Amino acid sequence: MKLTATRCKISTLQLSEKMNVEIDGLNVFYEVGGSGASVVLLHGWGGNSESFKPVFDYLINNYKTYTLDLPGFGNSDLPPCPWGADDYARLILGFFEKLQIDKANIIAHSFGGRIAIVLAAEQPEKVEKLVLVGSAGIIPRRTVKYHVRVSIAKMGKLLFAPQLFGTFGVRGRNAISRLVGSKDYQDAGELRGTFVKVVNEDLKPRLPKIRASTLLVWGEKDTATPISHAKIMEKEIEDAGLVVLQNAGHFSYLDNFPQFCRIVSRFLGK
Repeated sequence: MKLTATRCKISTLQLSEKMNVEIDGLNVFYEVGGSGASVVLLHGWGGNSESFKPVFDYLINNYKTYTLDLPGFGNSDLPPCPWGADDYARLILGFFEKLQIDKANIIAHSFGGRIAIVLAAEQPEKVEKLVLVGSAGIIPRRTVKYHVRVSIAKMGKLLFAPQLFGTFGVRGRNAISRLVGSKDYQDAGELRGTFVKVVNEDLKPRLPKIRASTLLVWGEKDTATPISHAKIMEKEIEDAGLVVLQNAGHFSYLDNFPQFCRIVSRFLGK
């Protein structure tokens, strides 16, 4: 595999297929290409399979690579109710079964990291190696400002109950959300219940259960999932190593793509 100092070599000869599979009544979109050891890519919140497209195009030169739209994102169906990381992990397990993937390497970014942590902890026989990129899963210390915002949001739900105030109540709740909610929460739409559920899940207790060799890749300037979270994961996961990409943010795998390619290739092996 030849790498230059400025870019990763991506073959234009490799072909991929875009398909759909039904898992537990949900239509799930995915793309697959390449041959060799299996690699599954799990995107972050608000993304889809295209979020990992450069990585997918690179990996299919040496691995059978899958990238999918998680339920609620891209071209996949919405979850039937608010889901947590365990629900998404069960969906990925179903994906493995439907596509006859016995065991796979997993590369997961941000929200996708939550799913990968649960899967690796609870189904260790399914995960060969694990790459967590700016992974979520550690609950940050709650500030006074955070608790004030949560209190305002809860009060707003009570004061502007739609069953009492109809459309006025809905507008009132939306106004409160714009005032105190994060951008991800505001943009979540029908996934707001899922968003609230997953961001309040502390996955730190799951980390010691992970047996797969784990590579942690973090951006030096990541503010969404700070490096302090990566250091907790490095400490709690039995076989883990941390690589910090300089001048990279939360999307470090895109911000420093050539270095990311080299690191992951060495970690996974051909």
